[in-house]
Amino acid sequence: MNARIEDVRRSRRRRVEGRIEVFDGMTEAPIGQLGNLSESGLLLLASAPLQDDCLYQLRFVLPDLFGRPVTFEVGAHLLWVNPTNPPGQAWMGFRFLSMEDGLVDRLREWIDAPGATYV
Repeated sequence: MNARIEDVRRSRRRRVEGRIEVFDGMTEAPIGQLGNLSESGLLLLASAPLQDDCLYQLRFVLPDLFGRPVTFEVGAHLLWVNPTNPPGQAWMGFRFLSMEDGLVDRLREWIDAPGATYV
């Protein structure tokens, strides 16, 4: 299991510019915004309370290379939560468990797009 965690951490993470909202795929409620994104997971600035070490269905929209919206629906495991100051928000780290076929390639294109910045 440790090797898998190291692999996840080695994934290149693209910093998200602007506001990209993330929604709970089950309730359709907004839960926060993307902080950064990799092939294997995401950093969320959450505005809704979520339970650590639980599974979630998340939905967010990214532009493709031509600016067209692409909807991503992913199964994700909430690995950690770090409350922010002031209270009411938290940074949360998720690992992807599932993603529709074909969307992994679209995600890679977005991560590797010209002009992207990485953390």
